Amino acid sequence: MLLAGRGSSDNAARYAQYLLGAHNGLGVALAVPSLFTLYESPPRLSRALTIGVSQSGQSPDIVAVLREARAQGGITLALSNEPESPLSRAAEYTLPLLAGPELSVAATKTYSAQLFLLGHAERGARGKSRALGRARARAGLARRGDRTEFGPRARRGPRFGLRASLIVLGRGFNYSTAFEIALKLKETSYLPAEQFSVADLLHGPLAMIDQDFSVVLLAPSGRSLVDVPELLARLEARGARVLAISDAPDVQRRVPMHLALPRGVPEWLSPIVSVVPGQLFAGALAQSLGHDPDCHAVCLR
Repeated sequence: MLLAGRGSSDNAARYAQYLLGAHNGLGVALAVPSLFTLYESPPRLSRALTIGVSQSGQSPDIVAVLREARAQGGITLALSNEPESPLSRAAEYTLPLLAGPELSVAATKTYSAQLFLLGHAERGARGKSRALGRARARAGLARRGDRTEFGPRARRGPRFGLRASLIVLGRGFNYSTAFEIALKLKETSYLPAEQFSVADLLHGPLAMIDQDFSVVLLAPSGRSLVDVPELLARLEARGARVLAISDAPDVQRRVPMHLALPRGVPEWLSPIVSVVPGQLFAGALAQSLGHDPDCHAVCLR
């Protein structure tokens, strides 16, 4: 299976890699669109399912991936918020997101809709529809948390201890969430935020961490917590400032600055919930820095 997307949609596809790999036993690759456009050397896709993921369905290189896959005789599917888009027309099948007009410049609700729809592709998801419904409800709880604990903290950006360098960490199903929150910080606050897997950071890049780093750590309950105690010890020793997004009591006790996730969400569905505090944090931080989170840099010219 091949998934093609850009920006937030590529991050949603990264979630599908873990979901369909862990639960469906599928090998899922992310497309390299430049092979189809710049280098005109597409891989053989006649026996593959190729899925294009896009909010607008307008990205020419993602459309090119689906056109080529269909021309080779492969099965093609478009996941788009615009059912009449070029991407939808290029695909043999289309699943519309039905999220309504995307009003956020840094697409947010479309990303959540992509994760929710991909969650239904999980083997046996028909029998787990209640879990999907609960995850959606808890995402709403996380969003309403902005009015209580989260909002005041985020609006006091300097109180978080924002420093010269900013990284976002996640692992497993929430590796995609680390990519998405880092992207939102770049888009709205113009910060050079970078994302890492917790495991990858511990195998080399940790050497660069010092007191000049702010760290956003995604740590929802599940197997991906295995490296978090060691990680926190090493970040503390290096003087990094940590903000945790977690429902795990041990993490919340250890990290004074944290955004609490609603409990009771299975790890495979936690990205639907955990991305919300990150999106709110990015938006509120942008405002605290004097930026309009719904205005890209082009608006400032």
